[in-house]
Amino acid sequence: MGIIGKPLRNIPWQDKPADCKGVVWRYSGNPIIDRNPAGRCARVYNSAVIPYEGKFIGVFRADHIDGKARIHLGRSNDAINWEIEDEPIKWKDEEGKPYDPNYAYDPRLVEIDGVYYIIWCTDFGGAALGMGMTKDFKEFIRLENPFPPFNRNGVLFPRKINGKYMLLSRPSDSGHTPFGDIFISESTDLRYWGRHRRVMSRGGSGWWQSTKIGAGPVPIETDEGWLLLYHGVTTTCSGYVYSMGAAILDRDDPSIVKYRAADYLLTPEKIYETSGFVPNVVFPCATLHDAETGRIAIYYGAADTYVALAFTQVDEVVGFIKNNSEIVYGDDIEYK
Repeated sequence: MGIIGKPLRNIPWQDKPADCKGVVWRYSGNPIIDRNPAGRCARVYNSAVIPYEGKFIGVFRADHIDGKARIHLGRSNDAINWEIEDEPIKWKDEEGKPYDPNYAYDPRLVEIDGVYYIIWCTDFGGAALGMGMTKDFKEFIRLENPFPPFNRNGVLFPRKINGKYMLLSRPSDSGHTPFGDIFISESTDLRYWGRHRRVMSRGGSGWWQSTKIGAGPVPIETDEGWLLLYHGVTTTCSGYVYSMGAAILDRDDPSIVKYRAADYLLTPEKIYETSGFVPNVVFPCATLHDAETGRIAIYYGAADTYVALAFTQVDEVVGFIKNNSEIVYGDDIEYK
């Protein structure tokens, strides 16, 4: 089995430690972005990166020293050491007028047919999805909000499927959302969205995803289907715990879940994951992947304070999902 896509020979990589028992392993130099990485940025986390012109570029959630979250641009030669711009991205609307989203967080970033699309969570009469685009990371155009409130975790697929753009999201509420399933919607023009379908429900035989789930990085196309990394949340006596899970969606109809791992891939264990502004958070938002070697680098927010990095091989993670699969339909579980 393999990744369907382009080679990325300069992907950041660290071989699997001999004592690692899982299929995902952490970078030994974590966190790769620490506190106060730029003048007005107190914390950077839950961010997205992409290859660009032989190097790497990213959109980063930056919580300012005034406490408000905004999106900043960052650049790197090696996708590990990042320079975060001190000024937030400056947006214009489709008529060329300045547009300040005021509050923007947890961005995702994807390239489709030479255009780079950014999806983020914004304030639009409540928590909702914002959407924008750029062709050169110099001019940023804000597009129409795809949905009304309340919604989070918007993730576009990296290509059209059956002639349609496909967008994952997690309908929510105005607060911290003690519920939530992953839905998919489609569009011909990125403006009008419909044919909404529920893809995956929270729950399962384990408790790590019993409260809510949400899509993470842009899905990776593989021979087996779309590899989807996502976060699952459980509620404990001391608050939420966010872990990383994985599933495989059908390539031609990604509303269909082919396999879904019953166990998490990564859960808060290291000090930078268990201790921070919001403790006990592993929140995947982006991947880099190399089709030639099957290597995958996973970027995740840690404790709402840091950016951290982990690695896996496509054959290992897909094999794990297939061999430990259960499909959740509401309260019913189907074991593969």
